[in-house]
Amino acid sequence: MTSAIRNNWTLEEIQAIYDQPLMELVYQAATVHRQWHSAKEIQVCTLLSIKTGGCPEDCSYCGQAARYHTDIKVQALLPTETVLAHAQKAKETGSTRFCMAAAWREVRDNKDFDRVIDMVKGVNDLGLEVCCTLGMLTEEQAVRLQEAGLHAYNHNLDTSEDYYKEIISTRKFDNRINTINNVRKAGITVCSGGIIGLGETHRDRMSMLLTLATMPKHPESVPINALARVKGTPLEDNPKVDAWDMVRMIATARIVMPASTVRLTAGRIEMTESEQAWCFMAGANSIFTGERQTLLVTPNPGVSEDMKMLQNLGLEPKAAISH
Repeated sequence: MTSAIRNNWTLEEIQAIYDQPLMELVYQAATVHRQWHSAKEIQVCTLLSIKTGGCPEDCSYCGQAARYHTDIKVQALLPTETVLAHAQKAKETGSTRFCMAAAWREVRDNKDFDRVIDMVKGVNDLGLEVCCTLGMLTEEQAVRLQEAGLHAYNHNLDTSEDYYKEIISTRKFDNRINTINNVRKAGITVCSGGIIGLGETHRDRMSMLLTLATMPKHPESVPINALARVKGTPLEDNPKVDAWDMVRMIATARIVMPASTVRLTAGRIEMTESEQAWCFMAGANSIFTGERQTLLVTPNPGVSEDMKMLQNLGLEPKAAISH
């Protein structure tokens, strides 16, 4: 199976890939993966919540929405030195990408944004790929981030356009697309994927992949998240995502977006090492690691556990790219 970059996929084609017998699907994805990437390298990323909780949005899955009563403690924007110390530690433990997340609906042109710009410059100076996820963004703000050295901007679609309104009412799917377009225009790479386990259908999952795979340029990075069920949110009682569904999603994303980095992100804490190994076989080539609070305040495996897992599987952390 040879893979070329295509931006004209149909929903039926993607569904047909996803519905194949699992072994065939994983074999095809692993084949495509080897054509475009080193099969032994995994990019290790660290995500830090630089401003936590108190968000005015109503995303049903998120413990940081101000309207839900969760155990997450609201925390103002961290001091720049604290963030840079976290970034330095992440670099020392093998991360090559550092992502800073702020629980904002949108970026406002104020002192907080000025401080984020300083953080981006500082992390960039450490030689790490800098990524931010700060909510909605104007084109001018994207340009400021790019000039500060931002490498990537994360803005997930979350789910399909049709199902989106069932999960979030405080903004529209089109707002997501507009921000992604603003990021592209500014010359920043795009990190955009979604979450499974929100109560969506398999067709919604394919529709989300279709939106990503038919963009004029595929996102350079596609995170596939399993819902991390947070007590106090409307989705706290949703069933745990089946690991084979994660494998299918990752394999399908790998086949339709062959050059993208596919990230195995939230939900890893509930997966065994064997289940994660299947995800790597199916084309995932990046993980988030770090301290407990870093992955948007939901638990995450620790660095030493992850390094041991990579060693067990004969995988190695991807080296940093030179700036």
